[in-house]
Amino acid sequence: MTASMSKKPRDVAPSVTNRKARFNYEITETIEAGIVLVGAEVKSIRAGKATLQDAWARIDNGEAWLHGCHITPYMEASRYNQPADRPRKLLLHKKEIEKLSAKINEKGMTLVGMEMYFKDNNVKVKLGLGRSKKMHDKRDSIKEKSVKREIDRGLKSYR
Repeated sequence: MTASMSKKPRDVAPSVTNRKARFNYEITETIEAGIVLVGAEVKSIRAGKATLQDAWARIDNGEAWLHGCHITPYMEASRYNQPADRPRKLLLHKKEIEKLSAKINEKGMTLVGMEMYFKDNNVKVKLGLGRSKKMHDKRDSIKEKSVKREIDRGLKSYR
């Protein structure tokens, strides 16, 4: 028996992404934070039943909170389920929170939830610090994407 046959294939832990974050915001910096989950929310995230579509973070009284993150209740743990859209506390160091608070207080800066993933059996959230894009910036992004697609298509047919 070879070494490759003796190892069992591990299930890849799912990650939840906010695909619109980079389209709607000009992200300048990303931060990784832990998140406080209660009950069977981790099982629900492992099942892929979470969305970060409208997720954003806020700093209140020296604590970071994630708002707008929807985690569907895990059906097998019905008695211990939490509300799906409740604010969840983010785990950051005090200096990181102070630095983020100063940056958020600048005009137009926002913390946006970009990705939720597993790292060493802990759920982590990637936050993006950025400024909202204007409509003409979004049009430019769409135009650049379509031009790149056309170039790739042309190079593929050329080979």
